[in-house]
Amino acid sequence: MNKNLSPLEMAYLGDAIHTMFVREWALENYNLPMNELNKVCSEKCSAVHQSQVLSGLSLTDEEADIVRRARNVKSKHTAKNADVKDYKFATAFEALVAHLKITGQNERLNEILEISVK
Repeated sequence: MNKNLSPLEMAYLGDAIHTMFVREWALENYNLPMNELNKVCSEKCSAVHQSQVLSGLSLTDEEADIVRRARNVKSKHTAKNADVKDYKFATAFEALVAHLKITGQNERLNEILEISVK
């Protein structure tokens, strides 16, 4: 994969990676009707939750740089149920997830993904 993605492209990819992880986790850990399962997943994938997860992480200098660049990018989009600050931090979280995947830092990626479902 091209490692020169923009921060928004990385967030787009990171969103898909995180969503898939959360859905697999929910299917493995809950025996719920689909509408209830979707509520669990929606909460874990929300901008507010992702922002909270990111704020609790200890980041390396490289990770902090990825987060800073993604958080500060200009976007025409906003979250439906989050303020601008949470939306920017969620974008940064998703970009970090993609960065870890793209660079093959799978152990760190799994660590962060596991934290995101606690």
